[in-house]
Amino acid sequence: MLKTSATVLLMALCGAATASTTAPAAPAKQELVQHVLKLWHMDEIGVSMLQVPVSDAVQQARAMLQGRASTERRDAAMSDIVVEAKKFMEQATPTVRVSADKLIQSKVAPLLAERFSEDELRQMVAILESPVKRKFEAMLPEMQKLLGESVAGDTRAVIDPELQDLKQRIGLRLRTAVTP
Repeated sequence: MLKTSATVLLMALCGAATASTTAPAAPAKQELVQHVLKLWHMDEIGVSMLQVPVSDAVQQARAMLQGRASTERRDAAMSDIVVEAKKFMEQATPTVRVSADKLIQSKVAPLLAERFSEDELRQMVAILESPVKRKFEAMLPEMQKLLGESVAGDTRAVIDPELQDLKQRIGLRLRTAVTP
């Protein structure tokens, strides 16, 4: 009896799972989903994710060379490291883009089609194509620079001495760690 109840429960759950899967979106809706994805540039997410560890590796190399090598040797090594990092990005980016394109179609597109109505997708397209949005995005670098410079100017007297102290403590810790 217990085995039969478990079987019935399992079948009911499986039936519920299949019943909740959505059918492919109507062609008009699918076209809107594709338009949103094109405007959104989702494939850049994969490339950005790839850039983070590469950038971290370059920064770590720079930090490791600081104070351990002469300026000429450090600069030469960093030049080689940057060239290697760029070469890696050039080689890996196409693979990441292909994967992102494939997964966007199999994972993200169905999600958008399931959770948004055609009307909502049209609204998204309108937002993403909006001249006001483009104007705002064009201003972002200027606003970020202005804010960054302003915050730096406003906090420099307090932050710079603390930052220098932190750098000295880190340098001492690194020297202690590498000194035999």
